[in-house]
Amino acid sequence: MLSVLEKSIARAVDVVGWLTSILLLLMVLNVSFDVLMRYVFHNSSVGMQEMEWHLFAVIILFGISVALKDEGHVRVDFLYERFSPKKKAIINICGTLFFLMPVALLIFFGSFEFVRDAWEINEISEDPGGLHYRWLIKGMIPLSFGFLLLSAIGYILQNIRLYKALK
Repeated sequence: MLSVLEKSIARAVDVVGWLTSILLLLMVLNVSFDVLMRYVFHNSSVGMQEMEWHLFAVIILFGISVALKDEGHVRVDFLYERFSPKKKAIINICGTLFFLMPVALLIFFGSFEFVRDAWEINEISEDPGGLHYRWLIKGMIPLSFGFLLLSAIGYILQNIRLYKALK
């Protein structure tokens, strides 16, 4: 049962990673177009510049979950690499439970009012020509941290499985 849950979460994270890579490609195209317009045609769009930041924010917010699953997150590697696989699994479980999850929960629940306020006033860019629906990009904060919590559960299950296999 836990193995099925772990694999399901891993598949969901992989799908989000794939979608994030598409957003990265769109961001590169957006930046390229903006640079071309600015330096070749001496014309620039505030909306396109804001879209760069919005795409970048979504990539980072959802990329955190993918980095966790793929072991791409930051840790003190010069110490960690010397530990046995069993000790690594324990560190990963404890670190996720006592550090990652409380911070993710804090941001997840703490961002609801922030997003609600932006939604209620239908927040838009202050800049002329800027993007509308700023609440939508702010809504990615609780969504991404909820997804990070799901990814953290999968990471804990993966490390429990590894720990049990090493007994």
